[in-house]
Amino acid sequence: MRAWEKNIRRVEPYVPGEQPKVDNVIKLNTNENPYPPAPKAYEAAKAFDMDKLRLYPDPECSALVHSIAQYYGMDDNEVFTGVGSDDVLAMCFLTFFNSEKPVLFPDISYSFYSVWADLYRIPYETPALNDKFEIVPEDYFKENGGVIFPNPNAPTALHMDLEKVEEIIRHNQDVVVIVDEAYIDFDGRSARELVHKYDNLLVVQTFSKSRSMAGMRIGYAFGNKDLIKALNNVKFSFNSYTMNAPTLAYGVAAVEDDAYFKECVEKIKNTREEAKKQLMALGFTFPDSTANFIFATHQRVPAKTIFEELKKRNIYVRYFNKPRIDNYLRISIGTDAQMQALYAALKEIVNA
Repeated sequence: MRAWEKNIRRVEPYVPGEQPKVDNVIKLNTNENPYPPAPKAYEAAKAFDMDKLRLYPDPECSALVHSIAQYYGMDDNEVFTGVGSDDVLAMCFLTFFNSEKPVLFPDISYSFYSVWADLYRIPYETPALNDKFEIVPEDYFKENGGVIFPNPNAPTALHMDLEKVEEIIRHNQDVVVIVDEAYIDFDGRSARELVHKYDNLLVVQTFSKSRSMAGMRIGYAFGNKDLIKALNNVKFSFNSYTMNAPTLAYGVAAVEDDAYFKECVEKIKNTREEAKKQLMALGFTFPDSTANFIFATHQRVPAKTIFEELKKRNIYVRYFNKPRIDNYLRISIGTDAQMQALYAALKEIVNA
């Protein structure tokens, strides 16, 4: 090893879902929204003044913060924004998880959590989900340096009742608890309503799933003003200009187009419920999804085989080669036409 190499920070990086480099594929592997962004976002794009690109964007993201706060009935100083919820969560890890005690998050969960913990050298423990892939609240009642979990969980798609979420928060009032709600718009009660009850709670959401803006990278968090101020202090110490001017403009427009947002969410939910019936008829079982994806295993055919056969047909789903879940596929909900093509391909594969 060369002398300078010993000072390199080495981590095992997060591996995102495959982004196919060819056209004419059915892409059901990264939980993107199959429908276009809001019409008002298109209008904002057409109206955007390109001359503004020579100027730095608003570091406080004031217009977007205000738009989000107004929509959800919060104060502006209770909202933090970042470049996708990944950026928001990374800032949360860096800001709040600075104890020598381990941070707690589930063993089957968003795999970026362990990457950030390793990157920032944060100790952590991963309580196991039970046999039904459910989070066990009591596992988070022990001493720790912070708690984070997705709700609905990923990749399992299971939603935990708000009463159980509050149990975890109530038993951890001396540390920051983060509820990662990337998929909450597709069903279930948000922990946002607990933000004014618990000053140690942060709730993180995103435009990438329900608002069809994964390509713009907009994430946000709700919390009391002291938590939000701490996050902004770290953000401004890391990179003041995290969000570009077009993103800020399009994000505001998307929030204003509420009818379109609700229409798309409802279409995805309806397609998801039909997908459950179709997959069950084909011999799949799965936890009951409340997200925009289904986490399914087949009674006879291995998940890896199905994954590879679908890929030959230009249909992409997500396969995780990890303990406990290596016989499951995470299938994003597409349009009705995309899902019909999926069912036809699966019928061929499982009956071959």
